[in-house]
Amino acid sequence: MTRLTVVGAGYVGLVTVACMAELGHDVVAMDIDASKIGLLRDGGVPIYEPGLAESIAANRERIEFTTDPAYAYKSGNFVFVCVDTPPMPSGDADLSRIWQAIDNIPADEGTHVLIVKSTVPVGTGALVRAELAQRGHRHIRYASNPEFLREGTALEDFMHADRVVVGADDPGIAEQVAQLYQGIESPVLLTDVASAEMIKYACNAFLATKISFINEIANVCEATGADVTVVARGMGMDKRIGPHFLQAGIGYGGSCFPKDVSALKQIAGNSGYHFQLLNAVIEVNELQKRRVIGKLKRHLGDQLRGKRIALLGLSFKPNTDDIRQASSIILASRLLAEGAEVRGYDPLAMESMRTILPAMTYVPSATAALEGADACVLVTEWSEFLELDWALAKESMARPIVIDGRNALDAAALVDMGFVYDGVGTRVKLE
Repeated sequence: MTRLTVVGAGYVGLVTVACMAELGHDVVAMDIDASKIGLLRDGGVPIYEPGLAESIAANRERIEFTTDPAYAYKSGNFVFVCVDTPPMPSGDADLSRIWQAIDNIPADEGTHVLIVKSTVPVGTGALVRAELAQRGHRHIRYASNPEFLREGTALEDFMHADRVVVGADDPGIAEQVAQLYQGIESPVLLTDVASAEMIKYACNAFLATKISFINEIANVCEATGADVTVVARGMGMDKRIGPHFLQAGIGYGGSCFPKDVSALKQIAGNSGYHFQLLNAVIEVNELQKRRVIGKLKRHLGDQLRGKRIALLGLSFKPNTDDIRQASSIILASRLLAEGAEVRGYDPLAMESMRTILPAMTYVPSATAALEGADACVLVTEWSEFLELDWALAKESMARPIVIDGRNALDAAALVDMGFVYDGVGTRVKLE
């Protein structure tokens, strides 16, 4: 097998390290964060992802961790760049870590293939190749190999991918990169660099569009008496549409959709094209997060000051501790601004949330969050909340009001128990 280098021991980088080692490759993982590398050397993992720690431990003999860029780059003929590209205030992707990775490339006469897995704007590959040539790194070849990982199922997504996309202007280089995935039975698409870069953005933007669309349908359903859960089921039975990402709720969040939709909008704008659809997708998503406030006021009155509101779930989705762009941040902030007492609970994300919103009260369990609550909002559909003893919870609440922000609870059962249930675009709103 091949000896690989992975630059960046973050979410994408560590999943790549674990899975490439699982495929039998020897992997050198490099990060400039000495504390992170120290933790990894000691057997720890700095991020939460189901199965990741176990996979790294199982393949530890094929994995080496280092903070030395020169050693890392010289160790592998194939170098995966997996650094993050966070959004800047303008909405553009911040490529400073990509350029830092380029700065760290040592002078070397050997042949290397630089494989960028990071999500980068279309045209970045051309800029990097020009920079490499200017610096005299003509021995380095370039490829784009975007990731399509979902937090909570990243290992499964890597090892059983819907497709492996490799973009390179040299077809031979693309073939070499594709060979690294031998052992994964997934379709492989070989293309040019710019198209590979665009595929990543187009996929995330389209999925975000589906979410915003079904949320708009849900809002119309609330005004007309239709039930969005039934509407979505009927839509999903159409093979041209499919059932995925038609779950109405209080908006998308996370590390990918918000920044990638904004970045694609900026890419278009910087190229002289006004991407009107994405403006609507972004606006709908932001407004959707705030609609919960209106629902609470309909049930509790216009004054939320002094009302105790329980938020169940803080992470942007279940099975992750990631709160980046989570709906809970906007919701909790608005409630606090209204003067409400906000009690939040999440199985994994409370420490991260505490640094952003210290004014919220953090409690050790869902039961503690619901005690004395005037209303409860299901923000993240953790299985723990779906399996909660709601009959017992009702006895501890000041008012049995549930706002189901994910349409994930058993509405009929809650109504039978005496709850006031309010979902997103559903017909069950019985007192």
